Amino acid sequence: MVRTLGWLSAAALALGLVMAFGVAPREVSQGNVQRIMYVHPPLAWVAYLAFGVVAAASIAYLVRRAPGADRLAHASAEVGVLFTGLAIATGSIWGKPTWGVWWTWDARLTLTAILLLIFAGYLMLRRLTEDENRAASSAAVLGIIGFLDIPLIHMSVYWWRTLHQPPSILRPDKAPWENIAWPLLIPLLLNLAAFLFLYFYLLSLRFRLGEITAEIKALKLSRDF
Repeated sequence: MVRTLGWLSAAALALGLVMAFGVAPREVSQGNVQRIMYVHPPLAWVAYLAFGVVAAASIAYLVRRAPGADRLAHASAEVGVLFTGLAIATGSIWGKPTWGVWWTWDARLTLTAILLLIFAGYLMLRRLTEDENRAASSAAVLGIIGFLDIPLIHMSVYWWRTLHQPPSILRPDKAPWENIAWPLLIPLLLNLAAFLFLYFYLLSLRFRLGEITAEIKALKLSRDF
């Protein structure tokens, strides 16, 4: 199953990038730099999904104290940090020719940076706390709190005056195909599917690593006794 996800990820990424950078038409106002749109929003959306999984698994852990839920939250947080970092990097590449700067303290950018710092802190908290149960409980609370930043990120372009454009896809008043032409929408959705496959592939690998680590620790404890 994991190997299949890996091959699906590779094939979907290859197809999505070919569609984005070779097939999709050149956008009139921004030119070729607009092609980053096929990568940047999907990275951000999958990061949101990853942190949503962290929040859900953290709630499950706090309610049931299930080690599997904690391992799932930990694994998804690591992948989410990766995707968030890539989203910020690709956004900066898009922002330089569009806004004239690599970074500006725009509301959405600032809140996204805060999201990255929260979950980087989540990972550090797990590593630095020696008591595993305490680390899992504290991280679960932080993971739930951190997820609350995501609605703020989404609504920031409505609540404050920002350089960042309003959402083109995730809008309550219009369907995606009403706001963006199909030749642009199809490569975007293909890349979203590709990054979803990649997320679940990396999540599966990291979750399995967590299981193996737990098995090794249990074996060492049994040998000590």
